[in-house]
Amino acid sequence: MAMNATDYADVAIKPPLLFLGALAAGSLLSFVLPIGPRLASPNGLALAVGVTFVAIGFALAVLSVRRFRLAGTSVAPGQKSTALVVEGPYRFTRNPIYIAFMLVYFGFALILTSLWVLLLLIPVLIVLQRGVVLREEDYLERQFGEAYRKYQARVPRWL
Repeated sequence: MAMNATDYADVAIKPPLLFLGALAAGSLLSFVLPIGPRLASPNGLALAVGVTFVAIGFALAVLSVRRFRLAGTSVAPGQKSTALVVEGPYRFTRNPIYIAFMLVYFGFALILTSLWVLLLLIPVLIVLQRGVVLREEDYLERQFGEAYRKYQARVPRWL
């Protein structure tokens, strides 16, 4: 059966590419137009806190993706969703993977001591909200109807 636009969430950009692109751009800007401390010169506290954020983010991402696998559905926005995942981290937020990405990204901003990386988080979050999350929500509502609307009413988008 051929896929059409209604068979998956038509997001503007794949979220991992969005975060990795901003991380790369912020690192490059930190090197070319430095503001704040030198790139990759964290003190012990910044390094410890940054690594902690990265570790928590990775753990949350693993737990969240595992829930998709257990439900037998795809985690990728460009593929059809066959099950509505509402267990595990999805009991507390509708977007735990994106929260995980934010935690990892923020941790890397601290580790890299890059104000540019940190500043680029603002446009990343705008693009994520408008170009990914809202489109995914529209798709999930079409795909799962009332079950998704009840889930939306019960669980916050973020936290």
